[in-house]
Amino acid sequence: MKPALGISRREFVKAAGVALAGAALPLQGAVLVTHLIGCYTRCFDAFDFKTALDGIAAAGYKHVGIMTAKGPSWAIITPETTLDHAAQLADEVKRRGLKTLSVYADFGAEAARSEREAVLALQKRIQICQRFESPHLLLGGAADEKIAKNYYKAVAECCPAAREAAIILSIKPHGGLNSTGPQCRKLVEGVSDPNFRLWYDPGNIFYYSAGALDPVEDSKTVNGIISGMSVKDFLPPKDVVVTPGTGKVDFPKVLANLRAGGFKSGPLVVECVKRGELSVVTAEARKARLFIESLVAAQ
Repeated sequence: MKPALGISRREFVKAAGVALAGAALPLQGAVLVTHLIGCYTRCFDAFDFKTALDGIAAAGYKHVGIMTAKGPSWAIITPETTLDHAAQLADEVKRRGLKTLSVYADFGAEAARSEREAVLALQKRIQICQRFESPHLLLGGAADEKIAKNYYKAVAECCPAAREAAIILSIKPHGGLNSTGPQCRKLVEGVSDPNFRLWYDPGNIFYYSAGALDPVEDSKTVNGIISGMSVKDFLPPKDVVVTPGTGKVDFPKVLANLRAGGFKSGPLVVECVKRGELSVVTAEARKARLFIESLVAAQ
């Protein structure tokens, strides 16, 4: 899918359908799945961006999420990122036969200054997301009430532009005012635009509650608002740099709850795996992919 400004409503509906549902993909012979499975660069962020992409491809993924990598800043997309630089990064993705499924590009710093700066910053993030031809732009949310006012006004104002670009905006459980499913639901419903959704993160539900809130229970509160999921596990006391399937998150039950609430298809993107040398991280990322594939096949 190549999003572009000015597409027709019919084209957008078709594009959004692909983004949310995905095409049926072959898995283990006759078994079919509709979830698109990807890997965020964060799994490889002890290494530079190109090495991260190499590792993701070597681990057998076809889809990548742009998040963090070793470089001048931890986040790949920052307020200083130009559209030309984003296009160069996107070319690196394509060279490896990968497709971008999600881009993490927050604008909290600008929202802290003014509503106008927040709007301009989010508009730029949407344009950057277009350069990657990504159907999803992932946002972190705002922890401070005053900043949140500017932040979500900007989201509401930019939803039409994102829709025209066939890009779905979403926040994740990320601490502060968006730490739990009910808190995220309140924010999504406050914006009240179908182009602003929740990107679920079960590991963060545990993390930001210091292990007190189980995502199996929390995931029952987010029916109808999910656009995708960061596949992230958790180990006490506060560790999410864990290969999915080896920690405390009961992924079969969480995914079953999300599916019962309407998330029957859509992106599942691994955000963290066990750290180590490049070969170790690649092996762990591969294990995570196989785990998710088996999980989806069993649903």
